Amino acid sequence: MTTVDYWTEKAGVLSIRNQAFINGRFVDALSEKTFDNINPATAQSLGPVAECDTADVDVAVKAARTVFETGQWSRMHPAQRGKRLMRLGALILEHKEELALLESLDMGKPISDALAIDIPGCARCIHWYGEAADKLMDEIAPTAHDALAMVTREALGVIGVVVPWNFPLLMACWKIGPALAAGNSIVLKPAEQSPLSILKLAELATEAGIPDGVLNVLPGFGETAGQALGLHMDVDMIAFTGSTQVGKYFMQYSGQSNLKRVSLECGGKSPHIVMKDCPDLDKAAEAAASAIFFNQGEVCTAGSRLLVDRAIKDDFMERLMVASTSHIVGDPLDPATTLGALVEKGHMERVLGFIDSAKTEGAELKLGGCRSAGRDGYFIDPTIFDGVTSDMTIAREEIFGPVLSVLSFDGEEEAVKLANDTIYGLAAGIWSRDISQAHRMARAVRAGTVWVNCWDPTGDMTIPFGGFKQSGFGRDKSLHAMEKYTDLKTTWVQL
Repeated sequence: MTTVDYWTEKAGVLSIRNQAFINGRFVDALSEKTFDNINPATAQSLGPVAECDTADVDVAVKAARTVFETGQWSRMHPAQRGKRLMRLGALILEHKEELALLESLDMGKPISDALAIDIPGCARCIHWYGEAADKLMDEIAPTAHDALAMVTREALGVIGVVVPWNFPLLMACWKIGPALAAGNSIVLKPAEQSPLSILKLAELATEAGIPDGVLNVLPGFGETAGQALGLHMDVDMIAFTGSTQVGKYFMQYSGQSNLKRVSLECGGKSPHIVMKDCPDLDKAAEAAASAIFFNQGEVCTAGSRLLVDRAIKDDFMERLMVASTSHIVGDPLDPATTLGALVEKGHMERVLGFIDSAKTEGAELKLGGCRSAGRDGYFIDPTIFDGVTSDMTIAREEIFGPVLSVLSFDGEEEAVKLANDTIYGLAAGIWSRDISQAHRMARAVRAGTVWVNCWDPTGDMTIPFGGFKQSGFGRDKSLHAMEKYTDLKTTWVQL
């Protein structure tokens, strides 16, 4: 049996959870409505999924609030919460093939990436916050001898979590881990394109000993279930990853409701800068190709704007074209595939529209530029445009597909100016052997993360992740993530 046959056979017998998960049970939507869940690699249905709306949100929030107030989780010893999260991390690894397959079928991700990157990353995240649950210390303020002032952290309460389809389970874990470690309850709405792996995670959470009502998962659409979460008067916070446009909606919902906290990780148009003193052009070229073609370019930190010093431009472009040949479009269930299907037909058409606009505006097509031939699903060939200027649409809009814009510059000052010429500020990369130059540029570029002589090299949980400008605010990962799921209380005791 070939490896493709292995995964195809497993897909044929896969048990798929397709109901909402509320208060520890899988249930139909109250309206009994469902929506069709499409496999983007085949354009065929994976089956119906419960379509939750406002009524279901009300039920789930009530369950989350009830368990929070009773203290089964919120007042549990932090070390005990940690043990249950550690158990959940172990269960993720025990079910890694099933979860990876659900990710691949649901959003077109190559099974090799899901197995090697996504699912281990999820387990690492949950483990890390399990270990961190009892490591946050409260404070004693410096006061006069006749007073005692204690500063303590308390869980916020009910957290609404809304996550995207590009890394369905990983983005959920980045929020579930710290929110649960801090003692909160969660109502989570996955993207309608990719609910399956998160529903399985909810089942595993119960097996790990997380009490009923602490983690609820509601499949549904943004304009119904998502909006209802954002406007709900008993939701204390929204943690969102997705587009900048939708992030702005949640800001509005907060103001229209109970002034709930909002944490946003939104869009990006990340500059990938190659200086003329780049220490390794081949390595930089490979990184530039991976930075845009990994996960079909459906990555918020994708290095979608490649900025190359004119002095090395021709040489670098030759190396980039060679490096791009290793990114192979194919069946996501084939472990040899490195570039799978885009998540849905509408998104594929949107990306193709950006490609057409680039051609119209005068960019020079160097590679790809079309829908992959001979496939029923939503595949686009790796695409590179040279001769791009900063006023072109493809240099300004977040395409979220395998489309690279190459811009030229002369020297450090122009590179920084081009890098910052965007409404976004999520990530950036700089290739230079001059450490002083690299530090100057890293400070000057407005981005939440700046990589030097690499691109997104690790899934290290110790570093915070988030953006500047219209890429949002608030941080995932690291101990800093737990800050946004808690509030500070001062208790002053006069002695």
